[in-house]
Amino acid sequence: MAGASDNRVFSRRSAPPVLILASGERIRHMTIRPWMTAAAVCFVGLFTIGYLAATTYLVLRDDLIGAAMARQARIQHDYEDRISALRAQLDRITSRQLLDQQVVEEKVEKLLEQQDALFSRHGRLGSLVERAEESGLTTAPAPKANAFQPVVKDNQANASSGLKAIDRLLALDPSLPAGRSAASAFAPTHESVADRADRVFSRVTRSLRTVEQEQFARIRGLTDDADKTVSAMTRIMRRTGIDLATADLAAPAPNGIGGPFVEPAAVNAFDTSLDRLDAALNRLETVRDTARKLPFGNPAPGRDITSPFGNRVDPFIGRLALHAGVDFQAESGNGIRATGNGRVAAAGYMNGYGNMVEIDHGQGVSTRYGHMSSILVSVGDTIAAGEVIGKAGSTGRSTGPHIHYEVRRNGEATDPMHFLNAGMKLTSYLK
Repeated sequence: MAGASDNRVFSRRSAPPVLILASGERIRHMTIRPWMTAAAVCFVGLFTIGYLAATTYLVLRDDLIGAAMARQARIQHDYEDRISALRAQLDRITSRQLLDQQVVEEKVEKLLEQQDALFSRHGRLGSLVERAEESGLTTAPAPKANAFQPVVKDNQANASSGLKAIDRLLALDPSLPAGRSAASAFAPTHESVADRADRVFSRVTRSLRTVEQEQFARIRGLTDDADKTVSAMTRIMRRTGIDLATADLAAPAPNGIGGPFVEPAAVNAFDTSLDRLDAALNRLETVRDTARKLPFGNPAPGRDITSPFGNRVDPFIGRLALHAGVDFQAESGNGIRATGNGRVAAAGYMNGYGNMVEIDHGQGVSTRYGHMSSILVSVGDTIAAGEVIGKAGSTGRSTGPHIHYEVRRNGEATDPMHFLNAGMKLTSYLK
């Protein structure tokens, strides 16, 4: 019995906890099972974890928001800095473009001024070139009559094409693709506008410089030719006793000169060279006019000389006498031509000359034509070289029809052969 009682005591299970709920007279009993305890513990644990998680989120959220705002602020700041840098770069590019455009425009203006000056010079030079060509002056062997104009025309075309290229540098060419300037067509894309402009300007400047050099070369050549022609003609005429020194061909300086001192004006090389050419052409024209007035022609072209100038036996008295002229073989009625421009000083019968005409050629030089059968001019008439002034005959102290021709300087007879020989040498210069 005792053993059985002990077994019941040791085998009794502990009673589960009971939860008593009283409300007024009502009493309820709730037995708390182990699973309910485990569920409660789990719920409390989950609640605690959720609370801790929510608290942690709320604590960290402010930091995350602050970090995000700071990051956004940094991004915005960096963006604004980039915008400012791009704006500054754009301003620099715009300023450089404006500066380049200004430089290009200044260069274009300068080149246009040079071109206008060259074209203006060409116009001023044209009249002198025409005068020189009319005078038969050249600067090279067997040149063309208008050799200067084609050269200038070609270089003007080159300069004009270069200026058109420069014009396209300052604007968009509608013939090119949209957004591409005409300047980019002149060189590879790695070149700047200034580089392209400098390259085009160099080409145009070379063309204009070539035109200018050719103008100066042409002027120098014509001036040298004119001076050489003047020197040759004066040298030929000097052998006849007519001394036309180059200094005498220019206007003499006045004896009385003066005035206040003024700083010298800027010298223009082109104007100076034009003045020299003009003076040389004036000297040439003066020498030629003088040569045409003086008796360098032949009164009887193609006729033989029957009696030269100098002492000879007089055919009438048979003793030595001076023959003051040259006799040309002629038949009665043959024309007698004036040997230079001039004015008739005498026309009529004069002792041993018979019918005689005397022409004053200036420079103290006069010519006489004697033994005419008839006189075709009157005193005071203006005569041109080669004009027929009478007809050959045998009037006066003559043994037969011929032409008696004299050249006198300051009233003294001189050998006409000097003038005839000089005239043959001057023929090529008087065309």
